[in-house]
Amino acid sequence: MMIASALAEQGLQVQALTATPFPAVWPNTYGVWRDELEPLGLTHLLEHSWSHCTSCFSKGEVKHDRIYSFFDKAKLQQHFLDICEQFQVSWLVGTAQSIQHHATHSEVKVTTGETVQTLKARIVIDATGHRPVFVQRDDDGPIAYQAAYGIVGRFSKPPVEAGQVVLMDFQNGHLSEADRLQNTPTFLYAMGFGDGVYFVEETSLASAPALGFELLERRLLERLNASGIEVLEEHHIERCLFPMNSPMPRFDQPVLAFGGAATMVHPASGYSVSAQLRRAPDLARSIATALKNKEASPHDIAKAGWKGLWDDDRLRKYYLYRFGLEKLMRFSEAQLNHHFETFFALETAQWANFLSDGFTTIDLVKAMLQMFVKAPNDVRWGLMQFVGKEASLFWKFLTV
Repeated sequence: MMIASALAEQGLQVQALTATPFPAVWPNTYGVWRDELEPLGLTHLLEHSWSHCTSCFSKGEVKHDRIYSFFDKAKLQQHFLDICEQFQVSWLVGTAQSIQHHATHSEVKVTTGETVQTLKARIVIDATGHRPVFVQRDDDGPIAYQAAYGIVGRFSKPPVEAGQVVLMDFQNGHLSEADRLQNTPTFLYAMGFGDGVYFVEETSLASAPALGFELLERRLLERLNASGIEVLEEHHIERCLFPMNSPMPRFDQPVLAFGGAATMVHPASGYSVSAQLRRAPDLARSIATALKNKEASPHDIAKAGWKGLWDDDRLRKYYLYRFGLEKLMRFSEAQLNHHFETFFALETAQWANFLSDGFTTIDLVKAMLQMFVKAPNDVRWGLMQFVGKEASLFWKFLTV
């Protein structure tokens, strides 16, 4: 919906294909830092905001001097639908089955109910998520997943303070020694929605293979029980699972991608929505420019689009973030706590730009070097070890 809207605003004729009729309620919550939406003029699409934002690591509570927010999912969807309606985007409910590329266009065979039809387009954009229908990607080894199990509801007593959001709480004294040794560390992500309703979620930052929902649910309930908290009402159960290190799409193919299909999840944090809001216009402009050449083939247009979406600077940062993710997945519980204590001790602008992918490559390297200097020895030692994909990722960073 983001890319369809951005293309329409470029004055392009857009045919959109969706497997789910609109409006459809999106099941998951979408968190974002408010200051990332302010330059886009989209803060009116937020439902909840918290100025009291904290995390908890081995040394105790850390305060974050930023406003954290949740999107109003209905407003967010309607925002895109309104733009699409204004610019006469056509929505077709169905699924794509196959694609053929020709000199000046591509043809997609689409199933709508019991009908099969063929759509023609000068360029096709695959936005079908982390398992794309048409976009090709090379095998890059095991996929690391962020997984979470959460409950929205009422509890016997507040799991967090009213008006507070807990970004990361790594306290896990409630877990057995066997559990802590056998399984990846997880953290609590929680906030109050007002009127006695809270959202609590047990989250695994990244793990290959992914942590199961059963384990996350058990850990969440054990965390609540250790604080004497019972679940009184369940309004919504959230199960969240997405890859953090999907391989990069091939840039020589005659189709484009956006969102999960284009590997746009932040590899070190899991955030994606605000970055996609910023980057959709970049891709749309690149496509609009390429389409001005009436003789351009789908391959020519896709090549320009991939360059607009993944220029050299963004690619370098992607491999550097992947390098960092490899480190985080091998850190012990103590190292993770020390890492995040050091990370959030950086100036707010530095850790904020890291999480939002707002740095240039040079600024990102500077921030990472500064963190290395400030980090305790166990974190430094972990950062210096190259025992997995780090060497190949660092080489890709250097040779983009």
